Amino acid sequence: MKTILVVEDEETISRVLTVYLKHEGHEVLQAFNGESALKIFKKHTPHLVLLDVMLPDRDGWSILQDIRQISSCPVIMLTALGDIDYRLKGLNQGADDYITKPFIGEEVVARINAVLRRSANVLDTENTKQYGSLSINLDSHVVKMNGEPVVLTPKDLSLLIFLATRPNRTLTRDNLIENVWGLDYDGSDRAVDLAIKRIRQALAKWPNSQGEIRTLRGLGYQFCVYES
Repeated sequence: MKTILVVEDEETISRVLTVYLKHEGHEVLQAFNGESALKIFKKHTPHLVLLDVMLPDRDGWSILQDIRQISSCPVIMLTALGDIDYRLKGLNQGADDYITKPFIGEEVVARINAVLRRSANVLDTENTKQYGSLSINLDSHVVKMNGEPVVLTPKDLSLLIFLATRPNRTLTRDNLIENVWGLDYDGSDRAVDLAIKRIRQALAKWPNSQGEIRTLRGLGYQFCVYES
């Protein structure tokens, strides 16, 4: 059983989602505006947030940014805005998935369970990889640069670990999609580029040649490790 925070200002939609999720065995927390959502999030630390974009006090984008400042908890955006630019905006800001209204309850549950599976199956081995000032604990899933924690979304963390455990190998977008996003992913491979961009931005504060993610045009990406 996982705790899901549903942030939706339309009570009817929130009620329907709650019924579906409880039937699946999840515990559900409800928030009807952005500020209460953040308070509930900080108090209860849910396993996943289902976040509506159009809220009465603050939009979902700003709530997502606040969550990403303090947590890598999976976030799925829920909105009537189906334009590709909005989808890319959500993914670029660290959302793990994007569902447009109107939706089918069973599909929302399936997408939530898929995101939870991916975040749980990042990797679970008892060792730490050290690449210069970059350290990745594969047991606790903690990433540090120069001893300072680096906050990444679950998917970005999954991608970084997948690359880091295959140093100096060129991995195509299709390969990364299959192993990090999963076979049930039906979005664009552009998600890989956005995730790589976010990882680079998160690590940019500490220049580090070891563990640099290199782009190989027309081929894919490579996590570069140099022999000392």
